[in-house]
Amino acid sequence: MTGKRYYYEPQQGHGLPHDPLNAIVGPRPIGWIASLDADGRRNLAPYSFFNCFNYRPPIIGFSSTGWKDSVSNIIATKEFVWNLATRDLAVQMNETSASLPHGEDEFARAGLTPVAGRLVSAPRVAESPVNFECRLSQYIQLTGADGTLIDSWLILGEVVAVHIDETLLENGIYQTAKAQPVLRAGGPSAYYAIDESQRFDLVRPDAR
Repeated sequence: MTGKRYYYEPQQGHGLPHDPLNAIVGPRPIGWIASLDADGRRNLAPYSFFNCFNYRPPIIGFSSTGWKDSVSNIIATKEFVWNLATRDLAVQMNETSASLPHGEDEFARAGLTPVAGRLVSAPRVAESPVNFECRLSQYIQLTGADGTLIDSWLILGEVVAVHIDETLLENGIYQTAKAQPVLRAGGPSAYYAIDESQRFDLVRPDAR
């Protein structure tokens, strides 16, 4: 594409109806994070700044803008569970983004079933077809390029147990599109699903 470029410097503002950063870096997988506070009260919240960062040991992580219940709970208990947000669960996932008073149960609000983890105390979403039980490995307060602390927190956790609905495994291969994951896109409300018709394959040069 060689059209005219829109240019802006983030510190001066973007001058658009909605910040395009989230739309450009997307669609993004959703960190649907379940945790317990120190008193055993459940919390469930979606985070669109989420991804996988390492194979061995498997490390996943999410970033929270502000010191929210998920961050506080995980730092206190050192545990959390990631749950796959799917098209069938999109409305419930969105419900868990509501700003509720501390200690109010998002599982109950969204009509979801909490199931105890095998290796961690934090609950799984029973309706979700994939769950990762995680133990906290690092938490990091983000900084700007000048070293100024930002009110955002990166939570990294080691995946210590994995639950996969066996209908998503074909000949031992996990079928990404069959799970119908929901991905966050740009603007205040846009999401996308994955469709097998959009698949294409590339072989890395070193593997040819």
